[in-house]
Amino acid sequence: MDKRLVKIGEAARLLGTDPVTLRKWESTGELLPARKTKGGTRYYDVSELMGLSNEVATTLCYCRVSSHDQKPDLDRQQELLEAYCSAKGWRTQVIRDLGSGMNYRKKGLNQLLELIMKRKIKRLVISHKDRLLRFGAELVFSLGA
Repeated sequence: MDKRLVKIGEAARLLGTDPVTLRKWESTGELLPARKTKGGTRYYDVSELMGLSNEVATTLCYCRVSSHDQKPDLDRQQELLEAYCSAKGWRTQVIRDLGSGMNYRKKGLNQLLELIMKRKIKRLVISHKDRLLRFGAELVFSLGA
């Protein structure tokens, strides 16, 4: 069965992004074209692209603060992580949590663990491992390995 290949503009449209982002993903190795001509024209496999567009997220940013008084810090964490991921050309999903790093019953943490267990994320980005959990962050990291 032949693959259906499309040029970079059509591939970007299918993914809801732009060609510049696809070029960044190529440079980071996140998404490589199925074929590239000597002239530099990129062709992408439609079936591969459709699989990518159905993913929940490839990169997950997790932000957490302990109290409502620290809400501005939560916003700053999110901005920092989104800027970092954007500079890398990564598609992101952000999970924000408000609660103690000792509390394992936070809604966002449980959502994160579920996504890791279902292998729905490619990478986790946090500002510091204590933002994930005060103790046991290594256990979460080993789940994704």
